[in-house]
Amino acid sequence: MEDVVWENYYLEEKRMDYCKIIPCLDVKDGRLVKGVNFVALKEVGDPAENAAAYDAAGADELVFLDITATVENRKTLIDAVKRTVERIHIPLTVGGGIRSTDDIQAMLDIGVSKLSMNSAAVRNPQLVADAAKRFGSDKITVAIDTRVNANMPSGFEVVVRGGTEGAGLDAVAWAKRCEELGAGAILPTSMDTDGKQTGYDLPMTRAIADAVKLPVIASGGAGKLEHLYDAVNEGHASAVLVASIAHFGIFTIQEMKTYLAGKGIPVRM
Repeated sequence: MEDVVWENYYLEEKRMDYCKIIPCLDVKDGRLVKGVNFVALKEVGDPAENAAAYDAAGADELVFLDITATVENRKTLIDAVKRTVERIHIPLTVGGGIRSTDDIQAMLDIGVSKLSMNSAAVRNPQLVADAAKRFGSDKITVAIDTRVNANMPSGFEVVVRGGTEGAGLDAVAWAKRCEELGAGAILPTSMDTDGKQTGYDLPMTRAIADAVKLPVIASGGAGKLEHLYDAVNEGHASAVLVASIAHFGIFTIQEMKTYLAGKGIPVRM
């Protein structure tokens, strides 16, 4: 019976009645940063202050990624997360340095809505299953960083440790496996397009979205309003993650939503 309930949840989320706009807060040493292809990081500001501004501007959710936690072999910067949670009233997903269900519990205890895992899930897939069973699939997002690799069946390989290591896993096969393990959403980010503002990796996003029943959040490369529409229309994404175009004031959240609404994509205004 529980499996049926989970499947119904997935299908309802997949058929979300509006597309979510989700600013991404990449955090290093407690400061908001943005890079290109996962490197060349530039400081943008304070994550809590930016989160509060995005909340006020109409963002649907936020994602907070402690991007160096895994590489530095440490847990998530809980103080920075706590300051961020205290400033917002919308759901916050936190990732980076999540290695155990106890780590997840610690984040939920301070008000985080969802947890994202990447490298830890690849190393220990059972963690996804254990977390989904203990906290519910709706709390668990699996982030999948990818790069083009012609040797993979789908053409895309999973990368881990902040994009520094290839995992030897096919990205689409891994997404399907995460669904089987009980994940509630998939967050695929293309290392090849990240920060370039040239558009999302649509073939990769679509390949994953078409392979699973879960909501898929397009990530990595938005630079124009058209890219948001393409992610939904061509990439079959349920939501779009934005960073550079929001952090650098290229477009406001409302401009993004107005554009999508004008193209026939339902949004929450």
